[in-house]
Amino acid sequence: MTDASIINKAQSWLNSNIDTQTKAEINALLNAEDPAELIDSFYRDLEFGTGGLRGIMGVGSNRINVYTIGMATQGLANYLKASFPNQEISVAVTNDSRLNNTLFADTTANVMTANGIKVKYFKEMRPTPMLSFAIRHFGCESGVMVTASHNPKEYNGYKVYWNDGGQVVAPHDKNIITEVLKIKSIDDVNWNKNDALKEFIEEDFDLIYLNEVKKLSLSPQFNILAKDMPIVFSPIHGASGKMVPAALKVFGFENIHIVEEQKEPDGNFPTVKYPNPEEAEALDLSIKLGKKVKAELVLACDPDGDRTAAVVPNENGDFELLNGNQTGALIIYYLLNLYREQGRLTGNQFTVSTIVTTDLLGVISRDFKVEYFNVLTGFKNIAKVILANEGEKEFIAGGEESYGFLVGDFARDKDGVSACAIVAEIAAYYRQKGMGLIDVLAEIYQKYGFYKESLISITKKGKDGAEQIQELMKGFRTNKPSSINGIKVEKVIDVQESRIYDMKGNKEYHLDLEKSNVIQFYLEDGSKISARPSGTEPKIKYYISVNEPLPNRAAYRKVEASLERKINALKDFFG
Repeated sequence: MTDASIINKAQSWLNSNIDTQTKAEINALLNAEDPAELIDSFYRDLEFGTGGLRGIMGVGSNRINVYTIGMATQGLANYLKASFPNQEISVAVTNDSRLNNTLFADTTANVMTANGIKVKYFKEMRPTPMLSFAIRHFGCESGVMVTASHNPKEYNGYKVYWNDGGQVVAPHDKNIITEVLKIKSIDDVNWNKNDALKEFIEEDFDLIYLNEVKKLSLSPQFNILAKDMPIVFSPIHGASGKMVPAALKVFGFENIHIVEEQKEPDGNFPTVKYPNPEEAEALDLSIKLGKKVKAELVLACDPDGDRTAAVVPNENGDFELLNGNQTGALIIYYLLNLYREQGRLTGNQFTVSTIVTTDLLGVISRDFKVEYFNVLTGFKNIAKVILANEGEKEFIAGGEESYGFLVGDFARDKDGVSACAIVAEIAAYYRQKGMGLIDVLAEIYQKYGFYKESLISITKKGKDGAEQIQELMKGFRTNKPSSINGIKVEKVIDVQESRIYDMKGNKEYHLDLEKSNVIQFYLEDGSKISARPSGTEPKIKYYISVNEPLPNRAAYRKVEASLERKINALKDFFG
């Protein structure tokens, strides 16, 4: 039997000012024999998290639709007006290629203008980093990117940015949530749009952005020498299909091959199971083309163009997908080497990554005597550090294991467009030294240790799944394991409780880091496991990191196999 509160919520939607099609769909849910879909659609209001909205599209309060988008936008508009009283407020808006994205971006723009807020609206879809840059370039107070990143096609979302170009952080994130929660009904939204307050961002803005990307190049002479280097790129049906090839060209690369089957924007993502470049399956067509054209580098971005995957030929000529930690290590290592070669390391630079990203980035940075910040998961926390040091220290680069990288600070979110160009430049630079990117990784691992990481992502269904994950995290806190897979746990860090537990010495210490629902286990053999529930869906992620010394290049695959065995054993334990 369906809970009365769920039926009441559905009825309240029927009684509000919604379109006839939505009413028909709600009535169908109310009259369905199986109430499961009705329950999941209305058992709660879709949570406006610290970064915005993300969820399955459909009718109901727990779904992404024009009404939940409108209610979120009304709450954001109210907060902007309270934050910038008696000021002209402007907001930048764009979207990627997902289904309904033009509708949802239009809804966002319309509700903003209805509330007297100017909208800088991209005339065509553009990648997330361009939205971040546009906020800074045009002096906007906020921005909205309509995307669900690399989630399955059924999902959509809504990312909110502040005037620094980064996703909202404290106190704005919680304050916006408070305002959104005040919007109790669809009828609380001002739907009376004012098109006079809408101004389109035209195609000429692309050149302004690309000029900033071009400035990131540290070895343009090597790019010219490698201009014929075969490069394959796929936007995976997303918003980066125009901008990444353009960025590669301004860096000097000319032999660029686009995956034809994935070139056009398409929210159905017809050629992949998931539009996620972290998944090897999503790159099958890219690798196929790479083999055909004898590519020296294969690149791909997710639908909103903020994540970058790199595939490179290995010593056997096979194509090998680098994980985000490896790509991040290559970027940091290259940039710091070039900065040092060019006499640009002054002791006033810094790099940033997150607590679930490989520790190798910090090891490399400290070796170059560059300050390194380790922050909570989420690129907004990297942007927060950049803002805090703005005008005082130079940000070189930052990254996170989930294929997100940022070089330079003209944008303040991960930038798949510029990252593709930088990775191509790294390949060109080492090409002149007779090295492939696997060789460069071997050089890094010989200097600093061979770090290897993996991720287990376990999804649960609906309300019950979310409760199971809560219980799991509670169990980790109340019954801390003394060993994992037969290996002693030496230290536990509970970020939520701001505590460090020295299991070996039976001591506790305070952790000076913003609270987040993350628990990390440090094992006797140097392994590290971080457990973190997703903030937007019933999912828990285990980030596994292991490391061993690499005595020489010839031992690369042997050590890699040893690390792989350790990872698989830990996956079996948690999975």
